[in-house]
Amino acid sequence: MRWTVQVNFWEVNCAMPTVTINRTECTSCSTCWSTCPDVFEEDPDDGMSRIVEKYRKGIDKATGEISEDQAPCAQEAADICPVSIITLSG
Repeated sequence: MRWTVQVNFWEVNCAMPTVTINRTECTSCSTCWSTCPDVFEEDPDDGMSRIVEKYRKGIDKATGEISEDQAPCAQEAADICPVSIITLSG
């Protein structure tokens, strides 16, 4: 007796949203860290926005990976940033 088993596979996107700040264009208005303090904070060294340390990609203050749950908050901060320097991808 011969058995044949067919298994269907599907692709699961496990990529976390990536947030990027163009820090050189930041005006230190505080909009992002006031809107979404779990993701953004003021850098005490230069007063500009940066990604909270636990979400940073390595030592880069301007790029981080956040959970899907935090994406709406980060997107709201990006949408209301007066100089449009925050982007989300992924």
